[in-house]
Amino acid sequence: MNPTSDKLFDLTGQVAIVTGTSRGLGQYFARALAKAGADLVLTSRKRETLADFAAEIEAMGRKSLSLELDVRDQSSIERMATEAQAAFGQIHILVNNAGCNIRKPALQVTWDDWNQILDTNLRGMFFVSQAVARGMIAHSYGRIVNVGSVTSVFGFAGLAPYGASRGGVRQLTMSLADDWGKFGVTVNCLAPGWFRTEQNKILYENKEWVDYISDRIPVKRPGQPHDLDGAVVFLAAEASRYITGQTLLVDGGMTTGSTRATVAPKPLMQSLHAEQAV
Repeated sequence: MNPTSDKLFDLTGQVAIVTGTSRGLGQYFARALAKAGADLVLTSRKRETLADFAAEIEAMGRKSLSLELDVRDQSSIERMATEAQAAFGQIHILVNNAGCNIRKPALQVTWDDWNQILDTNLRGMFFVSQAVARGMIAHSYGRIVNVGSVTSVFGFAGLAPYGASRGGVRQLTMSLADDWGKFGVTVNCLAPGWFRTEQNKILYENKEWVDYISDRIPVKRPGQPHDLDGAVVFLAAEASRYITGQTLLVDGGMTTGSTRATVAPKPLMQSLHAEQAV
């Protein structure tokens, strides 16, 4: 890779797999990589759902390959990795985006709920990474971006299995970074804060909730999908060559904390100011 500054964010000639690109943030990640020059391998459990998006990527002047992938099925994972490698020869970038969520109070979570979330978000991510990393290691180069969440570091009621899976993604990222760094493969976690997706769109139809969550974000708004463009390109590009095992939170500052020491009832603030003056 050319280390000069004009090439730091240039993905021309590289091939990226983005899992879960039939809708949502996966499509935004793929568009951002395509705009930076990458050709794309698009995946979904149903290949036909990718047709329109594949045409959009090709209209940008990029090559695309649409493949079926069920991250809960190891044979499907191995088949996808083999077909992608055969089609392009080398895979440079993997964005592990495929995921799911089931929102329930902890006492209502079923055995099957837990398995569906963990099998998709954590086990699937590991085995997709394993399958694709074999080729990366053979070429002594790779960028793996695991999509996590603000729940990788924050706990939220109603998201117990999801938070456990995303916390696992953060730990998995560090372990794989240590495993594969010596082979020229970096592994990082991109952790979005509160973004509107297909999984949570019902929340954004409630103005009271939007106001509530915005008040806890320093920039005073939930994320917009394009807020993630620079982060995913950075982690996929030469610019991040000496960064691995890290979690990059793109959350508008939410994880600085949801309480503010300088906002309190007026009598209390007057008392605090008086003490500071003494």
